[in-house]
Amino acid sequence: MSKSISGFSKLSKAKKIDWIVDTYFSNSEEAKTIIKQYWNTDEKIQQLHDEFIENTITNYYLPLGVAPNFLINGKLHTIPMAIEESSVVAAASKAAKFWLDRGGFKTEVISTTKIGQVHFMYRGDFNKLKTFFEQVKPKLFSDTASITKNMESRGGGITAIELRDKTNDISGYYQLHVSFETLDAMGANFINSCLEQFAKTFKNEAQTFNLFSEEEKQIEIVMSILSNYVPDCLVRAEVSCNVEDLSESQTISGEAFAHKFVQAVNIAEIEPYRAVTHNKGIMNGIDAVVLATGNDFRAIEAGVHAYASRKGRYSSLTHASVEDGKFKFWIEIPLALGTVGGLTKLHPLVKLALELLHHPSAKELMQIVAVAGLAQNFAALRSLTTTGIQQGHMKMHLMNILNQFGANDDEKQVLTEHFKSHTVSHNAVSEALNKLRSTGA
Repeated sequence: MSKSISGFSKLSKAKKIDWIVDTYFSNSEEAKTIIKQYWNTDEKIQQLHDEFIENTITNYYLPLGVAPNFLINGKLHTIPMAIEESSVVAAASKAAKFWLDRGGFKTEVISTTKIGQVHFMYRGDFNKLKTFFEQVKPKLFSDTASITKNMESRGGGITAIELRDKTNDISGYYQLHVSFETLDAMGANFINSCLEQFAKTFKNEAQTFNLFSEEEKQIEIVMSILSNYVPDCLVRAEVSCNVEDLSESQTISGEAFAHKFVQAVNIAEIEPYRAVTHNKGIMNGIDAVVLATGNDFRAIEAGVHAYASRKGRYSSLTHASVEDGKFKFWIEIPLALGTVGGLTKLHPLVKLALELLHHPSAKELMQIVAVAGLAQNFAALRSLTTTGIQQGHMKMHLMNILNQFGANDDEKQVLTEHFKSHTVSHNAVSEALNKLRSTGA
């Protein structure tokens, strides 16, 4: 039976595990064995993992795969992807190979501005607040000089501070809306440190502003925090070719394929039920690279989906067209990424992934990640509009099903060959495996 515990965080790792397995598992020794199986045999590496978060008991592994043959702005890349879902890496690789012979991917970073906000409450005359803001603005910059010095020396820093009136939404609610350039750093700690200093300066200076009444001086700071919505940290990736060059086989012409493909994208642009699944497929590619490079995929997800809703309706992140015999497929997406700081200098596999990508800058990584998302979407739509999504997906899923049934290596070899010409389903694999075992073949 579950029970509460006091001082859990102060226990040693061994005692934490003992309490967990004794409290929650019927076979405590088996549970403990599984937990220890995933420890790194290198004690230094394991200690590093233990110190990433609190209350660590073991490591949770995801496969790290690679998708080769990505030609991006004339440069070849092999892209690392950390993901557990079947067929994602294969689909990305297939899309990369398809476009390798058709000019590859073209990308550009449109803007790199990141946002942070100080949220505060003020009860008083807005004109007085505006006057106070203009007066205190230089001090906001000077009081953060020690924080911004290093970032400014590299060409980044605070680029703008605005006072925003949000009282139409919440009575008495205002913001300091701040724009930042953080270069190769994701910059969360930098941004939050600046914002907290802004809040302190703003509140303190209000106490001596002679136009404020006593009530108006009592500015209430609610919170100071960066935003993961970064519509001005934007990257574009696209592919294009002549319509006739889209044809790979006799099953569908390039013209017919282009027509169906554009229709599929148009549907995702106007139908939220389709758009969510459409964009989820894009994020299969994006999240996998973001995770492999030690970035925050949850922040990326939140910002991307907010961007997909920016016009008041959730819509496709990708777009397609056919004009004058030319097929074009593109994505514009907000990606606030970093290649310095955080896990990039700590996690050995993150360092390896970044080296695999030729040590990209944050801007270069934005472009690579956008390409991964576009490639993933192309592969999915290509399957959906031709053979159907399940044919390729279930063949990739075959090994997972065989592992669920405990198939040995010989059985896997026979059934992999069998399902090259048969439809894969959970039931079909079960029947084929039972038949194989019953015949002793």
